[in-house]
Amino acid sequence: MNAVSPPSRKRWLWLAIALALVLLVVFWVFIKKPAEPAPAAGAQAGPKPSLTVTVAKPARSSLPIRLQANGNITAWQEASVGAEVNGLRLASVNVNVGDVVRKGQVLAVFASETTKAESLQSQASLMQAEASFENAKADADRARSIQDTGALSRSQVAQYLTQEKVARAQFEAAKAAFGATEVRLGNTRVLAPDDGVISARSATVGAVVGAGQELFRLVRQSRMEWRGEVTPSEVGRVRIGQKVLVTAATGLEIAGQVRAVAPAADPQTRNILVFVDLPRHAELKAGTFAKGSFELGQSDALTVASQSVVVRDGSNYVFVIDAQNKANQRKVQTGRRVGERVEVLEGVQAEDAVAVEGAGFLNEADLVKVVQ
Repeated sequence: MNAVSPPSRKRWLWLAIALALVLLVVFWVFIKKPAEPAPAAGAQAGPKPSLTVTVAKPARSSLPIRLQANGNITAWQEASVGAEVNGLRLASVNVNVGDVVRKGQVLAVFASETTKAESLQSQASLMQAEASFENAKADADRARSIQDTGALSRSQVAQYLTQEKVARAQFEAAKAAFGATEVRLGNTRVLAPDDGVISARSATVGAVVGAGQELFRLVRQSRMEWRGEVTPSEVGRVRIGQKVLVTAATGLEIAGQVRAVAPAADPQTRNILVFVDLPRHAELKAGTFAKGSFELGQSDALTVASQSVVVRDGSNYVFVIDAQNKANQRKVQTGRRVGERVEVLEGVQAEDAVAVEGAGFLNEADLVKVVQ
């Protein structure tokens, strides 16, 4: 058997030392690692709160009772301003759509040369008829003064008296004809029948129009009204003089008052129109859509803060925090909304602690931290 040479024995010695050092390091890293302190006696490990929320109990509030309806804003009354003369040319048009006008203001003028000539001719005929009447009246007065003297026969006296009557009739006819030409001359100026705003204009300079043709459309007094549609089952809750909050398409909210209720339903929609007077406002435009809310009184309701109501999958939910600070999701049915309060018809009780701030981030069974 061969003896181990000194160099080989030395190499094995170094390998043994290196292995001992490696084992020593492993011992100190894994086996001698300091133990973590044990939890105190009686302490239990548990999940930490995920969110911080505030809670509030539902409150009893007195909320207004409202009837919602849709409708249109229309003119209170519209006046059709037309031509009263026939076959004349429009010489000038003084107003346009949107202009505010006063009663008696000149809106348009027709060419009046022909009418003025007719008026002068009628005036001349009137003067001639007046002169003939005065002459016939003088002859009749003389005949009446001497009829008892026998200077004139009865037939001559009757002839003078008849001539007086004929001349009087001719004078009255000429006077009427002159008045007619004066009216026709005055009608060459188209006047506003009332205060208001021009809503439509078909008058064009140079056009020859016929009598009765509409030239302008005028919103009288610049007044607008809202015509809301309510169902036959709802109309019994509407009263004359009732307050209505009308919301225009622009977002403008304006207070109105019920003026009248239609006596019959619309044959197409089967709804009944309610006429609501509105105060004058520049943003109100005829023909635009608007919503209305009829004030019907007040009633008691259980309400929560609007922040508490979370909308998910098309339904409304609130989170009730129990004694263990866990969130319980509850489906609720909401009703009226007034300011920052929402009526809850079912789903919560008055003694429930409902999450307010932070409710939108909660899920079922979340552990929360409640703060004031």
